[in-house]
Amino acid sequence: MILANGKLFPPSEQTSLLASLETKINETRAGALLSADTVIRAIDILGEKAADGDFDRLLAGFAMESLPQSFRSMLLLLKKEAVSYKLATELGENFFTPYSTAPPLKQKKITIRPMPLGTLLHIAAGNMDGLPAFSVIEGLLTGNVNILKLPQADNGFSLAVLEKLIEIEPSLAPFIYVFDTPSSDVAAMKKMAGMADGIVVWGGDGAVSAVRNLSPPGVKLIEWGHKLSFAYISGYTDKTHELALLAGHIVSTKQLLCSSCQTIFLDTASMSELYDFCEEFLPYLEAASEKAVLSIGETAEASLRRYTADLEKVLNPDSCTAERIFYGSQCSLKACTDSSLELSGLFGNCLVKRLPQDKIFSSLRAQKHYLQTAGLICSPDKREALTDLFTKCGLVRITKAGTMSDTFCGEAHDGEYPLRRYTRIVNIE
Repeated sequence: MILANGKLFPPSEQTSLLASLETKINETRAGALLSADTVIRAIDILGEKAADGDFDRLLAGFAMESLPQSFRSMLLLLKKEAVSYKLATELGENFFTPYSTAPPLKQKKITIRPMPLGTLLHIAAGNMDGLPAFSVIEGLLTGNVNILKLPQADNGFSLAVLEKLIEIEPSLAPFIYVFDTPSSDVAAMKKMAGMADGIVVWGGDGAVSAVRNLSPPGVKLIEWGHKLSFAYISGYTDKTHELALLAGHIVSTKQLLCSSCQTIFLDTASMSELYDFCEEFLPYLEAASEKAVLSIGETAEASLRRYTADLEKVLNPDSCTAERIFYGSQCSLKACTDSSLELSGLFGNCLVKRLPQDKIFSSLRAQKHYLQTAGLICSPDKREALTDLFTKCGLVRITKAGTMSDTFCGEAHDGEYPLRRYTRIVNIE
């Protein structure tokens, strides 16, 4: 379905809607600026309605039994206090209020007027329910007109969220357009990109490269690309508790998020210590996996990945005899001989590797463009030094291992404040 000016249209109307869209957007942008207070009030009510179960009646049609956990975690961030704090943190107080300044050296005075970037095209990823709607909400907070291209895997939840937002505050309708357009429809994608002042793209290298190719010159690309995260273990504060939390994190996120643990690094050079850890940690991972609920598709993908690994081992028995796979119920740990950060088998199948402290910088810098979160488990006396080292490597989030995917008010995204990227500064004489 397509959402335009607060109304739903069938996909067959896409061509005619796109043909008139730029005219409608220009009319909107030539009018009054969208007030952040208006957006904040609407978001606050949206969060209250979601918490009260207003979406529960809609979920049956999306083949979803309950509100996605990823969206539940966002509910706190939708509260008025949280959104106001986000704005103040990322943009400062009264960001959009024009002000005059007097440059030094007797230069002429100028007025500084912060403005929305203009029109944002959001090309969202489907690895997190509610993310496409949340991306649009960030665009609204900065006063932009937003065109959302839904991900192929979207189940209709994002569209329902934005419909509800417009129902709460009808004045938002001309600032929100949603298209269920396949990425293969290059002509439609180029049409949308041609209307945009900025393109917000979420996804892996392939998605980002494809957007670069279809973007007109001069359009600002705002890339939220694929990132990799890991846990690092160098001693313990409360071993049983910390390992249980790490296992819970791995299973609950299904390792699908940029902040999910893909690799567990141990502060050791010994393969035997790696094997010992896998044997010790596997029961924790099994216990967490027993509580997990995977869809049929996710179960099939997890099984396929496991069988592929088994086949590779059979076909290449001498490729690396030191590598071992420790299988559990619905999960596994692979003890590897290398020290590189890479994507795991997902769905409770994690990599375990050696990474002594003196090798951290050189090893992690090989993936410098993909580094995001380090979940740190260590003795208290090591935490400050390891945190300092990880920040110098390029990591942008240092957390405890069980809270690698937790969100909080005012946090940066991949080391940047997104709202700043959705605005521009106008200097007026």
